Amino acid sequence: MSKSNLTRRGLLKTSAIGGAALATPTIFTSNVWAGAHSGFTNAPQGDTVTLGFNVPQTGAYADEGADELRAYELAVEHLNGGGDGGMIPTFSSKTLEGNGILGKKVEYVTGDTQTNSDAARASARSMIEKDGAIMITGGSSSGVAIAVQGLCQDAGVIFMAGLTHSNDTTGKDRRANGFRHFFNTEMSGRALAPILEANYGKDRKAYHLTADYTWGWSQEKSMKTYTEALGWETVNSVLTPVGAGDFSSYITPVLQSGADVLILNHYGGDMVNSLTQAVQFGLRDAQANGKDFTVVVPLFSRLMARGAGENIKGIFGSTNWHWSLPDEGSQAFTRSFGTKYGFPPSQAAHTCYVQTLLYADAVNRAGSFNPCAVAEALEGFEFDGLGNGPTLYRAEDHQCFKDVLVVKGKENPTSEFDLLEIVEVTPRETVTYPVDHPDFQGGSLGTCNPGA
Repeated sequence: MSKSNLTRRGLLKTSAIGGAALATPTIFTSNVWAGAHSGFTNAPQGDTVTLGFNVPQTGAYADEGADELRAYELAVEHLNGGGDGGMIPTFSSKTLEGNGILGKKVEYVTGDTQTNSDAARASARSMIEKDGAIMITGGSSSGVAIAVQGLCQDAGVIFMAGLTHSNDTTGKDRRANGFRHFFNTEMSGRALAPILEANYGKDRKAYHLTADYTWGWSQEKSMKTYTEALGWETVNSVLTPVGAGDFSSYITPVLQSGADVLILNHYGGDMVNSLTQAVQFGLRDAQANGKDFTVVVPLFSRLMARGAGENIKGIFGSTNWHWSLPDEGSQAFTRSFGTKYGFPPSQAAHTCYVQTLLYADAVNRAGSFNPCAVAEALEGFEFDGLGNGPTLYRAEDHQCFKDVLVVKGKENPTSEFDLLEIVEVTPRETVTYPVDHPDFQGGSLGTCNPGA
């Protein structure tokens, strides 16, 4: 389909059924509804099925995107019967047999989100319209995830979110066609607070530097909620642009602020740069209020740790998963990924690999690629064997609940990959919040859209 066939946002597609005109809001052409006779968008017509992998190949989160794409390619290989099968043998559900999805060979197309919501929507739209992708997955930014999730809802395809940590993804911006395996900022706050109290006490003054978009705002709010409940005082909060590069002007005022803790609500290359510059400015060697100054990074990753090097020693944070977990599923994935690529996977790689398997399994269990059948199969699904222990895809908000890790930068790493140590595995019950939690209100799943 040529781009000239695109309809404009907000136009209505009408059809007459039994003399009544039905109007469906859409940004897509009638050709998108290929397979409309089957009742849903891009229904596979041959012996293959196409998935769309939408990752940041450029921009501040490009390192995460590269690892996500590696994981997606590995998942496709395993679904099609190649390699050692990775997590398929450890997965508690046993529908995946290496013969694709519902017997159809899995193919894929890729897009570059550029860590930009408009670019991400454009690439997702192209994969759906031009390439016939029946499911879209990926992203390393919550702003991107929310934008693409909304587009997939309109298009009538399933969105299996990649790395997205803002509460809003399964809160006020949740959608019936969207599902998140990754944890969120509420879970980070719940997991981190007891560790911060045990190590730094209740009498602390915190200064926040925060990425200026939905994830940063969400992370800052959650950290304030749980640190202030400990008795910590927030002395200042400063928003910083994504991809700023040089954070020196933001870091300079910190030591004159009266704070003794710097909380970096940054991710990816931004965290690497801001933490490195904070150390260069002497914050880690400073004293304030009669205490050793400290830094906290609420959301950590192996890729960020590698980028920041020795600067992460002793710094606490949370993570969705880590390659050193001893469970059978985690070790199978780490072994498979390491064999193929020569280094261990990141948490971004893990969540994307798992989401692909979960989608494929849901299709098999539903016996259909219809997104509404797939959604029904995922809602309330309990599973194990994919890392993090027993996991629930909660039906009410499409959020996964599982164990959350608190990690710390190692003082004496044994390799460039062995930079984080797990200091606490916070049980699923501890990080589970009620459906009516106030930070997750203001939105509704609505109803599943099959697109036809």
